[in-house]
Amino acid sequence: MTKPIAPMIIRGEVITENLIEVGGRGNDLSFLTPDAHKYIDRLPLGNPARLGDMYKLSFGDILDYAEALGKALDFSENKYLQQACELSYLTAPTTPTIVKGSYMNLRNMLSREFITEMVETTVGVKYLEGWVRQRLLDGTELDVRCFGARTLHIVAGNATGLSLWTIIRNMVLRSDAIIKAPSNDPFTALAIARTMVDMAPDHPLTKHLSVAYWKGGDQAFEQRLYQPQNIEKIIAWGGFAAMKHVTQYIQPGLELISLDPKRSASIIGKASFDSEAAMREAAVRLASDIGAINQKGCICARTIYVQSGTDAAGLEKLNTFGRYVYDAMLALPNTLSTAPKRYDPTLKAEVDALRLDDEWYKVIGGKDGEGAIICSQVPEPVSFAARLDDRTANLVPVDSLGEMMDAVDAYTQTVGVYPESVKDELKDILPLYGAQRIVSLGYAAAMKFAAPQDSIEPMRRMGKWISNQIASPETTAAPWLRPSIEA
Repeated sequence: MTKPIAPMIIRGEVITENLIEVGGRGNDLSFLTPDAHKYIDRLPLGNPARLGDMYKLSFGDILDYAEALGKALDFSENKYLQQACELSYLTAPTTPTIVKGSYMNLRNMLSREFITEMVETTVGVKYLEGWVRQRLLDGTELDVRCFGARTLHIVAGNATGLSLWTIIRNMVLRSDAIIKAPSNDPFTALAIARTMVDMAPDHPLTKHLSVAYWKGGDQAFEQRLYQPQNIEKIIAWGGFAAMKHVTQYIQPGLELISLDPKRSASIIGKASFDSEAAMREAAVRLASDIGAINQKGCICARTIYVQSGTDAAGLEKLNTFGRYVYDAMLALPNTLSTAPKRYDPTLKAEVDALRLDDEWYKVIGGKDGEGAIICSQVPEPVSFAARLDDRTANLVPVDSLGEMMDAVDAYTQTVGVYPESVKDELKDILPLYGAQRIVSLGYAAAMKFAAPQDSIEPMRRMGKWISNQIASPETTAAPWLRPSIEA
C-alpha cells in the first residue's frame, strides 16, 4: 500500500521531496514527510523586516481573507480536508464521527463577526491597526501598538480546531508562524495551509505560515531552530514531559507561552436534588462535560463533587444521579461523544477492581469499554482520579460546599457548576484555589476565543506591545533640568 504523504509547507511552497517515513501516535499509521533537517535553514523567517508586508494589510483585509478561507474550507468540497479527515481516523485519539464533525465545523470559526469579537475582547482592533495615544499625568504622550512576532507553535492534537485557532490568532496579530504538527494530528494544519496556498499563494497571510512535522525531542534539530535569532515566542501545548523538555531552550529573547496540561472538575449543588427534573437536567449537562471529545480534552470533567449528602439517603440520591449521568452519556450525539476508540486497559482494570468493593464504590457501566460512572460511597475520590479518561468519571458525595474546594488545585482548568446560584456563590473563591475557568455545567467544551485561557491572555502575550513616548520640556519635566544638590 502506498503510504500517505504529509508535505511541508514553507510560506506558500508545498514541499514533497527528501521524504522520510515516520509513525503517527498509536502506531496505527506511518506516513512520509520531508526530512525537516534538510529545511531547517528555510523554516525561520530570517530578516524580521520581512514581516513588513503584513502591515500593508488592514484588519478589514484580514477579515476578507478569513471569510474567503472559510468558504474554501467547506468540507464537502475541500479535498485536502477530506483526505486529512480519512487519515485522522487512524491517528486521532477520538472516533471517526467526532473527527468528521470537527472537520465539518472548521469553516464556522472564520466568520467576520466571530473573529472581530475575539480580537476586540482580547487585544482591541485599534492596537493592531496603529498607534493608540493617551496623555499621561506628567504631560507625556504615550503611543502603544501591538506588533506581530516570529512564532513557533507546538500544537496539541487532541482537538482538530486547535490548528485553525492557531492560524487565526497569527493572522490577526500579523505574526509569522511555524506550526509543528502533532503526531496525533499531523494532517489538519497541512490541509488548511494547502487550502491557503491554492486560494491565495502570494498573499502575505499565506506567505507567513509554515507547517512541518518533526519528531518531538529531536535535540539536534531543535537546538538549531529554537534560537532567538529565528523565533521570538514559542507557544506550546502539551503534556508534562513535553513542557519540561521545551523549557531547556528558553533564554533571553525567546519567550515561552505555556498552555500546559490541566485537569477539570465539576460541582453539583444540593438544589440539583430538589426535583426529578432538576436531577435529570444536571445529569445531561454533566454527561456532556464528561463525554465531550471522549474526555480527551483538558476541559472535560473527571472528578465531580456532588452535594448529595453522605448519609444513606444522600448516597442513594448520588447513585441514582450516577445512573442518570451514565444513561445521558450514552445518548449524546455521536459528533460530540461515542464509545472510546480504545478503553485504556490499565484504567479498565482499575475500574473493574472497584466492582469487587461495592461497599466503597458503585460502578455503573464500563464492562464493554463504553465508559463508566464511579460513585464513591465515601467523600473521597478514587486513588487513580488523575488518570480518569475514556468517558470514565468519579462522583464524590459531600455534605457542604466547603468540601468541594478539594476538587480544585493548581492543575485545575475548568470547573463546571450547577445550579447557577452555586456558581455565583463560588466564583470569587474557586480562583483562589487554582480554578482558571468557571462555566455553567454542560458548557465545558464550548471554549470561547474571546475569553482568557489557562488564566492568561494568550493573544496579548503572543503580540509584542511597543510603546512610543513623546515628551518635551514644554509639556513634561525634563530629567536634565532637575536641580542639583550637594552630596
